[in-house]
Amino acid sequence: MKIKSSYITLTAAILGLATCFSFFTGCGADESKQEFRIAFVTNQIADFWNIAKAGCRDGAKDFGVSVEVKMPTERSATLQKQIVEDLISSGIQAIAISPLDADNQTQWLNSVAAKLPLITHDSDAPQSNRVSYVGMDNYKAGRMCGELVKKALPDGGGVMLFIGGMGQDNSKHRRQGVIDELFDRERPEKLDTKNYDLDLEKVLDSGKYQIIRTILADDQNAKDKAADAINAYPEMNAMVGLFEYNPPGCYQALKQADKLGQIKLIGFDENDVTLQGIKDGFITGTIVQDPYQYGYQSVKILKELLQGKKPESFIDIAPRKIVKENVDEYWADLKAKKAG
Repeated sequence: MKIKSSYITLTAAILGLATCFSFFTGCGADESKQEFRIAFVTNQIADFWNIAKAGCRDGAKDFGVSVEVKMPTERSATLQKQIVEDLISSGIQAIAISPLDADNQTQWLNSVAAKLPLITHDSDAPQSNRVSYVGMDNYKAGRMCGELVKKALPDGGGVMLFIGGMGQDNSKHRRQGVIDELFDRERPEKLDTKNYDLDLEKVLDSGKYQIIRTILADDQNAKDKAADAINAYPEMNAMVGLFEYNPPGCYQALKQADKLGQIKLIGFDENDVTLQGIKDGFITGTIVQDPYQYGYQSVKILKELLQGKKPESFIDIAPRKIVKENVDEYWADLKAKKAG
């Protein structure tokens, strides 16, 4: 008998550690059959993750599993660890996680992987015993972002980078990709962060482009940090926001300073402010991931693992450039996915 699945979305509730969303599938006449319980853990609360949540929602329906989406209320590896430990204690059977500090979380991630199937998404932990990584090549995406900077500043100039944190692998690879593209460097044979330009305050100068510095700015202070940079660095010709909330913060600061268009803005991810800025001609473009697929594919892979199947070690979800010519089509598709 073919079973028709449906899902019920529970009301989001902040329970101190995380915002939690659960998606369940109806079992129809086969309600006695136990379904798999899996979890999708993010690195914080952000609109980016709401798109991934929609992918989890649809994955729960399509693959007939129960999915819990957990979003830590702050960017804290300690908090993220507590959330995962609580999930394991609750009987969750498999977990997908975006590690906040892969280098320092490896031992703990290995302890999790010893108990149940574990995969990473968005940001990898390649030295851990995770089974698969669902995400993009962040170095490649960074180089694509660098291409947009070159488009905005064909004659070169001073560039300021803004990023939410540097503990994650995706942060390091993404930022280095921008730098290497602007400096016309070859892609290294091996992406080893030990050889990266990790001094955030050091001016990097290729002669044509200057990376003035890299400013750490999170979702709470992105606008203030951008405003401070506008006032402190008159040599700044372009601002590059590398996390979802950085471009909107830069945009709002530029608007407040009446410098939209004067200082070029290049973004990452698909915040509504960023997409509207592209439509209006004030943002050169943005590099988008596909967080919907991060959620959807994570659900698919975790179910396969619980069924004894072995997936590929890297599920490549390719990045895309969004500019004025394709922003309307992209935005319409994004809204449809979020609506379900």
